[in-house]
Amino acid sequence: MKHKRGYVLLTLLALCLVGIVGLRLAVASLKKVMYPLKYNEIITQYAAEYTLDPLFIDAIACTESKFKPMAESDAGARGLMQMTEETFSWVKSKIAPKEDITFDALYQPEVSVRFGAYMLSFCMQRYNGDIKTAAAAYHSGMGLVDGLLKDAQYSADGKTLHTFPYSQMNNYVRKVAHNYESYQKIYIK
Repeated sequence: MKHKRGYVLLTLLALCLVGIVGLRLAVASLKKVMYPLKYNEIITQYAAEYTLDPLFIDAIACTESKFKPMAESDAGARGLMQMTEETFSWVKSKIAPKEDITFDALYQPEVSVRFGAYMLSFCMQRYNGDIKTAAAAYHSGMGLVDGLLKDAQYSADGKTLHTFPYSQMNNYVRKVAHNYESYQKIYIK
């Protein structure tokens, strides 16, 4: 009888352990569904070219479009990286002035990531590698961010923002930071 009870307890313990391991695997799989590595080859290529963490590009693409190549915002931003025509034209003048690429090409993942990665890299350099300030500039424009940097209410050093005063900007920066942190937790071991 004593042996039978021990066997039952061991079996229950084993089942609990299997359940815990299974639950952890299920949670890990669910996290990878929520934070996928889509277009990984393209993102890795342009992350290396523009000296960015590919997971930061993933966080931006996840936030901007949920990796939908045909995404278009109410403001007319297009593609995975959600770029407006004005920003597209500016980036094109920097990296592809002689290429026959139109704004419609942003629906192509490679073009969207290429242009978006350049813009992110430019913002990261301009704002001293501060993820949140760079994300604010990517989303709301460098002119707006530069203006906020001049106000001590939003920036202590004139180089990075510590406060994001507009709700849409604040929500965006918060989402990007959260997504980036999630990507790092899931994919960096």
